[in-house]
Amino acid sequence: MSASPILVVKVGSALPALVARRGDFEDWFALGLGVATEVVDVAAGAPLPEAPSAILVTGSGAMVTDRADWSERCAGWLRRQVEQGVPTLGVCYGHQLLADAFGGTVENNPLGRQMGTTVVEALSAARTDRLFGGLPDPLCIMTTHVQSVTRLPDPDALEVVRLAVAARDANHAFRIGPSAWGVQFHPEMDAEVIRAYLDVRAVELEAEGFSPAALGAGLRDTDHGTQLLRRFAQIARGDA
Repeated sequence: MSASPILVVKVGSALPALVARRGDFEDWFALGLGVATEVVDVAAGAPLPEAPSAILVTGSGAMVTDRADWSERCAGWLRRQVEQGVPTLGVCYGHQLLADAFGGTVENNPLGRQMGTTVVEALSAARTDRLFGGLPDPLCIMTTHVQSVTRLPDPDALEVVRLAVAARDANHAFRIGPSAWGVQFHPEMDAEVIRAYLDVRAVELEAEGFSPAALGAGLRDTDHGTQLLRRFAQIARGDA
């Protein structure tokens, strides 16, 4: 069993008001994981280590399709780590970056934005998956994104397995190889966080045909995200 900290690769920040009140993405992940973490802010230009024991890539307000220098650097590094078998979890932007690093397609979701409490249904492959096996099905969990993985990577040297779907996203979770996962949802977020994003994005949401009030009324807190993060922490530490 390894007691080394999980490397949290920070690729963005939360809303300033939330950061002031509740801390940033890395703090929410540390709380959910329940184990020691180390943070590297790659979006700010921090170097990436070549021998992490486990990796978690956060979400971001940026877009993978913008091809920012820091993002492309991170994608190449991420591919090397996954190929070496490092336990990896990509969340939202991290999910998309993981798919992109292995040749998948990331683009604006043709079905539109997904935001709020989302029902995520496991596929049969999830039942025997090390991360998803034993988790609640369906998951009721927070989402906020415009882009999605519209095509998974083609299986190459590493197996690619689709694990879960949502109403607006056929590739909501997947695994590459034995120990790298991408999840489009946000296991670190709760209803208060999403409500803050609904307030900030209200004008955009209304222009896209959504009702921020209705989305807010549908928010539901569960511990499903924490269960997944704790399970990943067990895998990262060699306990699972």
